Amino acid sequence: MSSATEITNNVWLGPTPDASLTIPSDPDAALPSAAQDYDLFVEATDPAQLPDKQAFHLMESLLSNPKVSNNAIPQLEFPGSGSIMPPTWSQAEVDALMDTVAWLYRQANPDHEEPIHRKDSQQMTPPKYRDVDGDIGMMDLDLGAGREGRKVLIHCTDGYTESSLLALAYYMYANCATVDRAYVELHTKHHRNLFSYPTDVALLSSIQPRILQASPNSTNSMAALCQPTPRWLGKMDGSFPSRIMNYMYLGNLGHANNPDLLRELNVGQILSVGETISWTSDETKRWKDDARTKDSILYVDGVQDNGVDPLTSSFSRCLEFISKLLDSHMPVPMLTILSTGKGREAGVATLVHCRVGVSRSATICIAEVMNELGLSLPRAYCFVRARRLNVIIQPHLRFT
Repeated sequence: MSSATEITNNVWLGPTPDASLTIPSDPDAALPSAAQDYDLFVEATDPAQLPDKQAFHLMESLLSNPKVSNNAIPQLEFPGSGSIMPPTWSQAEVDALMDTVAWLYRQANPDHEEPIHRKDSQQMTPPKYRDVDGDIGMMDLDLGAGREGRKVLIHCTDGYTESSLLALAYYMYANCATVDRAYVELHTKHHRNLFSYPTDVALLSSIQPRILQASPNSTNSMAALCQPTPRWLGKMDGSFPSRIMNYMYLGNLGHANNPDLLRELNVGQILSVGETISWTSDETKRWKDDARTKDSILYVDGVQDNGVDPLTSSFSRCLEFISKLLDSHMPVPMLTILSTGKGREAGVATLVHCRVGVSRSATICIAEVMNELGLSLPRAYCFVRARRLNVIIQPHLRFT
């Protein structure tokens, strides 16, 4: 979680580099191993203002000046997730977001030429001679001539909160991906945990047609736009359940009541600690038909988050449920194997949840980490705490 991940060509997503933790740069490494290996930082932070044309020109001048770039890596700032609020967002805010992802794409992919949409004097001018607003500029504004793509790090303090909006928008733009695919692929394909806000989901869903049509891979935009919006996206509060281990997620009752989202995350088992899921009859039937384990839902009853009810007697069956083997007569799962060990070889991930994902279910996850990794209680608590994104786990003292 403390390392950055390349989410598209030459663009990484991760936490703000810590000079005390980075390792020395490896000149033979194919990927950045230290802060100085990047050409440009983009920090997502709440106090930041939306960048404009002047900010991009300033970054360009810094990037093209070797004396400056050798002393300090230029840094562009962008407002954090949740900063562009619906339904009152302005066209200027959306324009600034679009300008930013387009400018970043040109930095990372200097050979890219933007498609021309208008039949006017600008259409006759090669895109590489136009500035970020599409205006005809001086010939020395050719950003791509004779250089390799710049390595860009999109970062924030924790690596997953303030940067989520910009990272999702950039991924959509660069890959011509719908907002739901951006969420899922960043999480499953690139292993980036995300914590965004419902406002981010609403914004990106609203401007999705514009992002896809402007994408450098816009030949796929019509196919992407014709895809129906998945049901799980409308039920999502902006966050996914937290991946504690590759085979175990910690979440809340809302996550458990979104079975389509769980399928996207390759979750095949649900461990409900003291709370009952509320599914329609159709959802229940489909889950049972798709289930890759017998009895794929375990309900642990009689456990309230009151500091009185114990969990001790439930540890064994909960941990056995998380790691249980598939029945030999069950069909081989089609999805990717998640990890080795016990029933996890079958690729079945388990969602552990209570109402909020703070006490009862967090206790079970801590117990699994202690059991699987051989960690002490304090270390296992910190392990789970670090991965329960933006939620402070607080197991009751009796559970502890």
